[in-house]
Parts: sequence; structure tokens; C-alpha cells
Amino acid sequence: MSYIPNGNRYDSMLYRRCGQSGLKLPAISLGLWQNFGDVDLRSNYEQTLYKAFDAGITHFDLANNYGPPPGSAEKNFGEILKSGLGQYRDEMIISTKAGYTMWDGPYGDWGSKKYLVSSLDQSLKRMGLEYVDIFYHHRPDPNTPIEESMMALDLIVRQGKALYAGISNYPPDLAKEAIDILRKLGTPCLIHQPKYSMLVRTPEEGLLDTLGQHGVGCIAFSPLAQGLLTDKYLNGIPSQSRATRHPSLKPDQITEDKISMIRKLNDMAAGRGQTLAQMAIAWLLRDERVTSVLIGASKVSQVEDAVGALNQLDFSDAELNAIDQILA
Repeated sequence: MSYIPNGNRYDSMLYRRCGQSGLKLPAISLGLWQNFGDVDLRSNYEQTLYKAFDAGITHFDLANNYGPPPGSAEKNFGEILKSGLGQYRDEMIISTKAGYTMWDGPYGDWGSKKYLVSSLDQSLKRMGLEYVDIFYHHRPDPNTPIEESMMALDLIVRQGKALYAGISNYPPDLAKEAIDILRKLGTPCLIHQPKYSMLVRTPEEGLLDTLGQHGVGCIAFSPLAQGLLTDKYLNGIPSQSRATRHPSLKPDQITEDKISMIRKLNDMAAGRGQTLAQMAIAWLLRDERVTSVLIGASKVSQVEDAVGALNQLDFSDAELNAIDQILA
């Protein structure tokens, strides 16, 4: 049976303008970093995508190396678009990136024009698309002039292969330089994608100020700190958790002190009538400079829980101070 989306999908989602652009993004976006590769069950990730779209999540975030294996998330997403979801392409924002290792040899990594242009060509073929809405340089390249990487983004937009250019994992000084170069080239930087959560607050050390001053949007990835900011680790490390199966979260990162901190945050969330994950998402969205929060989901219920964060976005000064004290 073909997919028919929820007719009321735009009624409850919050949409925020991305910087000073004309583009609005959903406050919650879905990332396909994990759970959408060839090692995963198609029926599960397909239903997760449908649930997200039904909830008004219009932005789907990918990268060339997402899987595993690398490239398989884009391929699988493209197959779902082809099987029916793609008829709603004009209601979606689809983004992808390049900047990490994708193929062997000197042209399959980092930030040269050769790599960025070739990578996007491959991504478009895997997804069966003529263009993506946002194309990011995934990380700064210390060995390629930043001008070359930004000229590649400008070229890609002018070629019509992407509508907007973005950057990810850039520190404040390089972000400002990239933003300035893109503006001079005539392709303004739309958005920056940094790692940001209650447990990783480095964007507060100048990056958010830079983005706000230059009218660039911000989408936070890993808002739940790889699952730490959920109820999953309240009693230690469960079997089959990310800490036991994925190198992005190591068991030695989950200390007794961190678990104690998470329990206190969980108690506070309960007092607000939220899950810990919902409070962590709302805490990021309290800042108007954060356009969207990029969640990952391995099942439909996680999408539903994340969207529930929008029911309670307000924090009192006392609550914010209490959170800071817990995190100190």
C-alpha cells in the first residue's frame, strides 16, 4: 500500500526562519547518520521516515559517508523517495555533506574542489535527485585554502546542484572567514551545523554569537549526546545500547558522576512534565539563534517523543540556573 501522509502534518510543528534567509526549517529535523544503513531493517527506518513527515518534520539530513556502509543511507533514502515519498519532494528540505573519508586515494576526503564536487555528484546519483536543498562542507580542511572549499560551495549552488550552502564543525574564527568569503562570492552561508547539547556547550564560546551577528542559521547535531540525555543510561549501560556497539560513544565516557548528573536532569524534566530527551531538546531551542535541532531515531517512538518537546519550550530563570548548577 502506498504511503499517504497525515493531512494535518503542518498544524503542530514549529517552523523557524533560518538566519536572515527566506527559508524556514522545522524546529526538529531528522538526521540519517545511523539507523538507515544497509545493516538496518528497511521496514523500520521506512516507518521512521514516514512518522517524521507525518509529524511535520520536513528536513532530512544526510552525508556522503552515512550508513554503514558509507553511502548506504543516501541510497536507502533515495529508494524510499522513489517508492512514493518522493512525490512530496517540494515539501522537503534534503541536505547532504562531504568532508570526511568517502573513497580511496587523494580525492576522497577533506575539502578540495575536486572532492566536494565529485562527492555531491555521487550523492545525487545515490538519492536519485537533481539537486539537494543544502550542501555542507562537513569539516574544515587544514591543508586546503578555505577560499577553495567555499568557491566549491559557490560553484555547486550556481550549477543548480544545491539551493543553499552550509558549513559544519567550523570553529568561530573559521566560520566567520567562511561566511565572509561566501558573502563576497554571492552565495551567502545559510546555516552552520555544530555539535551542541547540554553536555557539549562549545558553541556558546563564540560560535552562536558569530552566527547571530552574520544572520546565519544554526542546526544542532547530537542534541541528546549520543543518547546520554535520555532515560537509557539512568541505571548504567544497557545491552545493545550505542555505547556497546558504536565507536561514537565509548563505555568509559559513561562515568558514575555523569550518570548522577543525568539522573538529576531526569528528575528536573519529570518536574516539568517532560522526558529528559524532551527537556534537552527544549533547552537547545530556548535560544532563538538555534534554528533547528537534529535528532537521530532508531524507531517511531523516538520521533514521537522528540516532537513532544514542542509542547513545553519555556524555561524559568530558576530552571535555567538549576540546570547550569547540575552541569557545572
